[in-house]
Formats: sequence, structure tokens, C-alpha cells
Amino acid sequence: MSRAAGSRELYFRLLSYVRPHTKTFGLAILCMIAAAATEPLFPALMKPLLDGGFAQGKAPSLPAHWFAAALVVIFLARGLLTFAASYLVAWVGNRVVLDLRAAMFARLVRLPTRFFDDHSSGVLLSRIAYDVGGVTSAATSVLTVVVKDSIAVIGLLGWLFYLNWKLTLIALAVGPAIALVVRLFSRRLRRMAREAQHAMGDLVHVLEETIECQRVVKIFGGQEYEAGRFEHANQKLRGFNMRQTIAASATVPMTQILASAALAIIVYIALEESLSSGTTVGEFTSFITATLMLLAPLKRLTDVNAPLQRGLAAAESVFGLIDAPVEEDRGTVQLARARGDIAFEDVSFTYPTRTEPALAGVSLTVRPGETVALVGTSGGGKSTLINLLPRFYAPSSGRILLDGRDIQGLTLESLRGNIALVSQDVVLFNDSIRANIAYGRMSGAAEADVIAAAQAAHAMEFIRATPEGLGTLIGENGLRLSGGQRQRLAIARALLKNAPVLILDEATSALDSESERAVQSALEELMRGRSTIVIAHRLSTIERADRIVVLERGRVAECGTHAELLAREGVYARLYRIQFATAA
Repeated sequence: MSRAAGSRELYFRLLSYVRPHTKTFGLAILCMIAAAATEPLFPALMKPLLDGGFAQGKAPSLPAHWFAAALVVIFLARGLLTFAASYLVAWVGNRVVLDLRAAMFARLVRLPTRFFDDHSSGVLLSRIAYDVGGVTSAATSVLTVVVKDSIAVIGLLGWLFYLNWKLTLIALAVGPAIALVVRLFSRRLRRMAREAQHAMGDLVHVLEETIECQRVVKIFGGQEYEAGRFEHANQKLRGFNMRQTIAASATVPMTQILASAALAIIVYIALEESLSSGTTVGEFTSFITATLMLLAPLKRLTDVNAPLQRGLAAAESVFGLIDAPVEEDRGTVQLARARGDIAFEDVSFTYPTRTEPALAGVSLTVRPGETVALVGTSGGGKSTLINLLPRFYAPSSGRILLDGRDIQGLTLESLRGNIALVSQDVVLFNDSIRANIAYGRMSGAAEADVIAAAQAAHAMEFIRATPEGLGTLIGENGLRLSGGQRQRLAIARALLKNAPVLILDEATSALDSESERAVQSALEELMRGRSTIVIAHRLSTIERADRIVVLERGRVAECGTHAELLAREGVYARLYRIQFATAA
């Protein structure tokens, strides 16, 4: 597909978001057409005003108040119509942005985990927050300028042809030259706009990282380093913006120079003709006035190329996100409440950025109600294994069964509906305590159930001490709470879900000794009757697990109870002795 055809297809797709607001946009177009139709009226009024009166030193053919009233009516009508058109266009433009942002966010929350691994959050934030704004001008403003000013140009040209067709043809001779100038700069404008968007994503990424890691920045004295990163990203963005400005700004004077050359030739010929053929003062003044009025809409039509190219570059970014493939869900089986019988059969997995497999031929079973702990050194494959169970990733080979069914054949909704997760990286939202416990599909949970879950997680003690209890806002990621309090809210959320399969990824890591003992008893109550997979770095917390699986370099090194593994004097015993010696 050629570049022109691709741009045309992209623009028509962009206009499809205007289609639901056709009536409003159509009314705006009508207002523009009417406003543009008034453009030739002013130069047309000049001819009888000058020829009928001032040229002969007598009163015009029509009463003076008629001309005065006509001037007021023309500009009043143009003003009202222009205001109405501008308001309606802005309304449609903001609705298009609203619809595009909604479509982008709806796609964002359904993208696979691998997509977020490959794209920084700053780039994604920039697309939704900034890129979509650039689309408005291409979808609405550009179209309105083209419609309004094209009609104005046609009307003025019609009047010019009526007055003197030879001079008008001379004016039109600069058209191809102007079109060539616009075309030469279009490609550079689009490329610079695209690069500027990428640079904005990098800038937002640096900004977001610095804000999120501000404690580390302060402790390790990284202010100058981060300022340097930001300065580099900022200068890069400035450079692309200036290149855009050069391309956009150069188009206008070059167009005006060509137009002024044509105007100079017209004035010269018109003066020569007036001496030889008796062209009236009114005709000459009307022709020059219409020609001068023609420059403004021509300038706007030339200027429209810059926002059009920026808008198309933004549209490429916006539709790139909207078209990104969502999580694959080929499952057709709706699983009700599972028993919790889990089996990993010869499961292997390799990350796209690595050659060494994260998991290699892992086979493991978790019987209903059984607690299995995963231990091992960092990078052994523990987190990868639990990420495969909710289908955040798909195994490279092998299969995972839940109640004897391959999880790839289950719908994502029913699979994840049977799993609760408490991670060491607690995720909370800038909302109330109640909304964080009763999150997502649990938002309609009864108050008594929310309180019961909070009490079981030993969270009600600090919740009652907050100003508004369950209605207390906790700040971004719960920053108004301590680490232990945040962890207990996450545990309460898992308790409320009451899923048959439970994943605990270092669930008590953020708790002090006293809180850990309290929450550990709550977790033991939660785990009773549920299939639980626990990742633990502190081996003392999983001594009572039904089985302990030791993973090393993506393989199962050992499996057994705490006592059995200690007796073997293998990997687990060595890890246990190291931790015991460190604690002592």
C-alpha cells in the first residue's frame, strides 16, 4: 500500500469516530458553509459603492444607510455563524477524544502480560494522555478548515472570474507551485511528529520512574543523575518539536511569497488595463479586495498540513494501541467452583528475551486442600511457575490441568475466578479501604462480609483507628498505610474472594513479627480446604506445608516434607542452615 493510500485509509478510519455525531457535525458544516458564503459579499459591495458614488464625487446609487446596514449584517452573520461552528466542532472533537480514550483504555486492560513487559508504562501513559489529543485537530478542526476555507476560496474565485477572468487565471497559476511546496514538507512533518510522540513517551517514562522511586533517588543521591536523564529526554523532545516548527513555518512564507508574486503581476496588469480598457475604480478595488481576502483562507489551507500530519502521526500511535492483540482466550469451558486439583505436566517456559529456559520439564501436583511450598534461590523459576497458572503466560511446552481439564481450554474468566493471589508486591488503589477489599467483581459484597474478611486478616484493628473506617482513602498504592497494613488489606481481599485455589507469593514478607503471627493464623484458616501454592524465602514460614518443592534453574531439585528434606542433607537443608545461621 502506498503512503498516500495508507494516510487516506488512516484518515477515513479516524473519521469513523466522528460518524456517531454526524448530526452535530453536519450542523457545524452548514454553519461554516453559510459563514464562508458571506466572504465574497464584502468585495461585491465595494463595486457599486465606488462606481455609483465616490468615483464621480456624488452620493451612491443606493442610500448610504443601506450600505452601512449591509456591512453590519454581513459581519454580524459571519460572527454568529463562526461562533456556532467553532462550538459545535469543539463539542464533536472532545467527544471523539472521549471515545478514543475509552477504546484505548478498554483495550489496555485486556492486553496480555507480555505486552506490558515490552512497553514502558510511560509510553503507554503518553499515548492515552497526549497522543489522542493530537487526533482531534485531524478529525475535526482540519476538516472544518478545509470545508469553510475551500468554500470561501471558491466563492471569491467565482467573483474574481466574474470581474476579470484573465487576471484570475494568473492568480491560479501559483496553485501547482503551492501544492508542490506543501507536499515536500508533508513527509518531514509526519516523521517529526511521530518522533516527537516517541520522545514524549520517553519523557513521561523518566518522570514516572523518578516520582515512583523518589525515596531511592534521595537516599542514593540520584538527583543529578535523574536531572540529566530528564534533560536528555527533554532536549530530544524539543529538538523534534523545533524540526516540526521549521517545516511548518517554512511552508507559510514560501506560499505567501508565491501568492504575493502573483498579486504583484495582477496589480500591474490591472493598472495597465485600466488605462487602455477603461476598467472602473469599483471593479479594480473589488478585484484587489477579493484577491487580498483570498490570501487568508489560502494561508489557512496551507497551514492545515501541519496539524493534519501531526494528527495522522498521533492516529498511528492511537490505533496501534487499539489494534494491539488482546489476551488469547480460546477456552470454551466455563468452570464453576473448582475442587482445586492442580497438575503441572512436563511444563517448560522460556522468556522471549532469554535463551535459557525459566522452567524446564517441571511436573508437579497439588491435591485439593493441599499446601505446596515453592522454595529455591532467586531465578529458580518459582514466580514463573505461579504466573503460568492464571495464564499470565502460556507454557512453551507441556500443560497445566485444573480438575483434570487443561487450563488452555477454560475461559479466562472462569479460570481466574477460581484463583486468589496475595503477592509480595502489594497492589492497592487510590480509593477507600472498602473498595480495595471488595474490588472488581466483589464490589457488591455485603458490608458484613467485608468486615468479616478484614477481621480474619487482622486488619480491623487499624481500620477502626482511621478517621472514616472502611471509607478512609488510602492514597496512591496505599501510601498512607504501613507496609504491614497494606499487606493485611491484600490478604483481606483474598479472604473475601474465597477462591478454591490460593497463591501466596511471600504474603507475610512486609509484616513485623507480631503482625506476622496474627496474619499467619488467619492464613492457616484461609488455606484450610483450599489448594495453596506458597512461595517463601523465609523457610521458617512453610515448615508445616504438606509438601515443599525446591526449584533450581527451572527444574525440580527436591520434593518432600520439611523433615524429609532436612534428613536428605540436600539443597533444602543447605538453604535452611544458611538462613538459620543468618538469623542466629
